[in-house]
Parts: sequence; structure tokens; C-alpha cells
Amino acid sequence: MRSPPGYIKTDPQESNRAHAPSSQMPASSSRYYHPYFTPAEIEYLSEKQRGKQSVTQEEKVRQSACTFLETIGARVGFPRRTIATAQALYHRFHLFFPRKDFQYHDVALAALYVSTKEHDTLKKPRELLAVSYSVRFPELAAKSKNPGGEVDLDTMDPALVENDRQRLLAVERLILETICFNFTARMPFPYVIKLGKEFKASKKLIKLAWRIAIDSYRTLLPLIYPPHTMALGSIFVAALLLSFEQPPSPKRDGEISSAELAKTLNTHTGRGWEGRYHTRPEDLEDFAHTILDLLIQYTQNPSANTSPSTPSSPSPNLPTRDRHYAAQQLQYPYKADQLIRLKIAMRETEHLPRRRKPLGNADPSALYNNDKIGQNEGTVRFLFFPPGFEGDVV
Repeated sequence: MRSPPGYIKTDPQESNRAHAPSSQMPASSSRYYHPYFTPAEIEYLSEKQRGKQSVTQEEKVRQSACTFLETIGARVGFPRRTIATAQALYHRFHLFFPRKDFQYHDVALAALYVSTKEHDTLKKPRELLAVSYSVRFPELAAKSKNPGGEVDLDTMDPALVENDRQRLLAVERLILETICFNFTARMPFPYVIKLGKEFKASKKLIKLAWRIAIDSYRTLLPLIYPPHTMALGSIFVAALLLSFEQPPSPKRDGEISSAELAKTLNTHTGRGWEGRYHTRPEDLEDFAHTILDLLIQYTQNPSANTSPSTPSSPSPNLPTRDRHYAAQQLQYPYKADQLIRLKIAMRETEHLPRRRKPLGNADPSALYNNDKIGQNEGTVRFLFFPPGFEGDVV
């Protein structure tokens, strides 16, 4: 039976070292990076780290963290890849560490700091803290003399700022361990453009698919599916939204209609697009239901701080503090009852769920303990690939 991702594999020599006298070499172990999790693993780990929180409370905190990252990213002017990676790192972190032990803004800011390193958009911790204070404490931002609205850290308690900086760096270390120091990050956004053109989709559909790919990072989908599958799922959802209970849209010569594209992606083709992109209709249906649930959640409670938004590239002509608010003007023009009817229609014709391997016996989250930050007990080797991996590295 396969063990869940992240488990420690110790060879006999390492076991002998574990029982050796302290004067000898300390025990060593290996942790393997697994980029994706099965839905069963996601459910198991989420339930464990959720603690006494309800699913609704967990989702509310998750969306608040994503909005927090969106706001900071827009104010600083980070590219989309930096914001999206930070959101994925935040989701991954709480598969291994309890939510009750951390404030969401501490984890989110540390995830953003790691993401800036991954994408070479680096900012110093104090710079990120200054922007985060302006978001968390608007009254301080109102007194700021900086044109961008950042809080002047010199006006704050130095001990408080230093404490927050040290906490950011401590959480950063934990995040780095959850990814085994693997700084590879692939995004679905380029695939949306390429695959949209490959399927001869309209510009309107590709634009909507791009927005959906952005909002998919508000969910756990990036931890389940690779970027090309997320891109196909975004195109599939866009095709559904533009064709379900909608009049036919005019199309140019050579373009495929939204209804035809949705039907194509919902049909088994064997050696067709399935074989070419190693994705099944069942994957796209699962992706679609998750995105529709996110949109329904927003449309039923738009006043909550959980609305999916699509910040465009911040204009250099706007003050930094106004970029985020100008970027949030675009929203999805769909009502909850229409989205629910779409989900019902999908359930009536959807395929059977993909068969997946069962959950193993080991608990991957047991390997991580935030009570021992800074302590080195033996040697830990962080490897980028699971044991037995064979193949070329792309």
C-alpha cells in the first residue's frame, strides 16, 4: 500500500545510527517532495489540521488569507505568478500544521516571502511587513506620509516589528521544509493561452479562462492537479459558463463555439486530447465543481471578504494604495441559482469519479513539529523526487 506524500524513509544503516551513542554520527533521514496530493490525502490532512473549526470556518479563513495576499500583491505590484504561488504555499502549509497554532496573516506573509524568492521578485521582510501593516491597520496607513500608503516602521515599536520579522522568518523555514526546498513553480496561465489557441477558442473564452485560473488558487486545486490540467479545467469552466443558458455568441471563422468546446472536453477521446495532455474528463468535472462552489459562495454572500477577484497588472499611474481597489471592479456576472442549475445539469451527465489509490497508513503531517523550530536533531535530507522515481526532469 502506498504511503502518503512526505513520509520519512529510513534505511537500516540510518536505523542503526539512531541507536548509536551520542558521540557517533546522529541519525539521518530523508524527506521526499511530492508536488501533488490525492483528494483522499487532502481530505485527511485538512480534517486533522482543522481541529475544532468547522469546514465553513476553515473556508472563511482560507479566503481571508487569499484576499490578504491579493491585496498586498496588488499594492506592491507583484506579478500574478508571485501571488498565485504564495496562495498555493499557504494551502500546502496547513496540510501539515494546525490552523489554531498560527495567525493566517503570519503564514500568508511568509508564503509570499518564499514566493518572491521563487520568482525572483524579492522583497525584504521589513518591506512586506510595512505593506501588511497598512492592510491590517488602516488607521496607521491613514497617518502615513509615504505616497504608497506603507506604514513607516520607524514610527512603530521596534520590538514589535522585530518580533513580527522573526516570526515571518520562522514560518518561512517551516514552509521551506514542506516543499523540501524545491523552488520549482509552474503556473497554468501560459497553458491557458496556448491550449485556448490549440482548441481554437474565442478571445472572450480565453480571457474568462484566465480569470478562472487565477481564482482556482483560492482553492486546493493547485495541490491536486498539474498546471496543464488546471488550464484545461479553466477552459472547460469558461466554456460551460459561456454556453449554459446563454444565447449563441458570434464567432469568427475557424473558431469553435463554447458549447462545442465544452462537449469536446467532456467526451472521452482515447488518443485525442486525453492522450495528448494526459488529462481525463473526470478531472475537468472535478475542477469545474470546485470552481462553481467558489463562485456560488461569493454570489450568495458578496459582502463577505471572500469574493474572487482578478487584479490586473497595477497601473503605474495609480497610487499604490488605490491599485487593489481599481483592480476589483471586474466580477463574475452570474447568479447563484444559475450556477446551481449548471452543477445539477453536470451531475446528470458526468462520468464516474476517477479511481485513485487508497490512502496509506502513515501520517505525513506527523513529521513536522513547529515546537522544535531551530533545533537540529540529526541530519535530514530533502529530496526533490519520491523514492523509485524514474524519468527525465523537465
